[in-house]
Formats: sequence, structure tokens, C-alpha cells
Amino acid sequence: MTESELIGHWVKARAHIIASQAAPTFLLTAIVGFLALGLPTADLSVRIAAAGILLASGIFGALAQISAANEGLAVIADLRALETPGSLARCVVAMARWVNVVRYVTPAIFVIVYVALLASLFFSAPALHFGR
Repeated sequence: MTESELIGHWVKARAHIIASQAAPTFLLTAIVGFLALGLPTADLSVRIAAAGILLASGIFGALAQISAANEGLAVIADLRALETPGSLARCVVAMARWVNVVRYVTPAIFVIVYVALLASLFFSAPALHFGR
């Protein structure tokens, strides 16, 4: 492949990484809002459904991120093999270590947030409601 084609593949992989964050981020944000509105006091079946939706979305998001990161690293390996890479190709190659953040750190953070939300859904005391 040419340098230009490889950079095009890098751009696609990076776009997939960004897009794979949209649904999990929205759902995590929504669940935090629902927790504040009383989700922990909802029927058990509703709380289990919320946990399942979060888990399914998180697994899908993590797989999409890991896959896109692996593709990005493959592109970087091919860019490294070029005899005379341009400055953009060298810039992409320099991002290699940061791609591992997408592969390992982001999914780990999701797991921590998921466990915290599960604890709030199933093990926390109901929040006090103030108002009239």
C-alpha cells in the first residue's frame, strides 16, 4: 500500500475509536442521571435491565475500540516499514504508544465505572429526596 492509503486507513481507524465511545459514554451519563432520579429504588427487573444494557454496550464499545486500535497499530507497522515516510506518516507512527491507551486503559476505566454503577444500582441506600 502507498503511504497515502495507509494514512487513509489510519484516519478510518481513529474515527472508529472515537465513534465507539459515543454509545457507552451516553449510556453511562444517562445512568448517572437516572441514579440521581431514583433508579436504585426501581423494581429489581428494571435495575437488572439497566445493568445488562450497560454491560452489552460496554462490551461492544470495548471490542470496537480494541479492534480499531489493532488496525491502527497494523497501519503504524506498515508506515514504519516505508523507506522514506513523510512527516505525517512519522507523526502517525509516533502515536503508537498512545494507541495502547485505547486498547487497555479505556476498557479498564469502563470496568471501574461499571462496577461503581452496579454498586450504586444494587447496594446503595436510597437517596434522600428533598422537595415539597
